[in-house]
Amino acid sequence: MTLPHTSAPPRTPQDKLPEDRRHMIRRRWLTAVIIVLLVGIPAGYLVISAGQSRDSGRDKERESSAAGLQDNWPSLMKRRVFEIPIPSGAWDVAYYETSNWKTSRLYVQFTTTAGGLDAFLAESGTARSALTSGRITVGERDADIAGWTFPDDTTWAGTVVTREEPRPRTDITVDLTDPAFPRVYAVSTTSP
Repeated sequence: MTLPHTSAPPRTPQDKLPEDRRHMIRRRWLTAVIIVLLVGIPAGYLVISAGQSRDSGRDKERESSAAGLQDNWPSLMKRRVFEIPIPSGAWDVAYYETSNWKTSRLYVQFTTTAGGLDAFLAESGTARSALTSGRITVGERDADIAGWTFPDDTTWAGTVVTREEPRPRTDITVDLTDPAFPRVYAVSTTSP
C-alpha cells in the first residue's frame, strides 16, 4: 500500500521571511566594498601606470634631445649593452649616445684612480700593457661629436678592444699626464 505523497505548497513572494535590518546593512556594505575593489584597484593602477609612463617618456625625450656629453652616469643597461664598465668611485663622469639604423655609439669619459683604470681595462677585456704610449684611438669624427680635444702636450695612451660580432668594439684613449688619476675617453660602437 502506498501512501499519497504530499508536498509542501510552494511559497509565494509574499510568504518570504523579511530581511532584518542588520543583515540588510551588512549585505549593502559587502556589495559596496566589492564594487570599490573591482573598480577602484584597476583605476588606481591605471593612474599610477600613466604617471610613470609619462615621466619615463619625458626622461627619454630630455636625454635624446641633449646635444653633446651629459654630466651623469649612463644607465646600467647602457653600460652592459656597450660593455663600458665604469669603475665605482669614478668622478667627472659624462656620456653621450648616438643611434641610427646602422650603428649605435656610446661616448664616455671619466676620471679614476690607477687601480680603477686597471679594473676598467680588465673588465673591458684588455690590460694596461695593451695601452700604446702616444696613441689616440678615438677618431676625429668621434672626438668632434663628443667635443673632445687631444692636445699634443698631454701624455696619451690608447688601445682598441675588438670583440666578436655583435658585441661592441671599444676605442679607449687615456690621459696619463697624472698617472695616479688617469682620465679615460672611450667610444663603444655596436651594429645591431
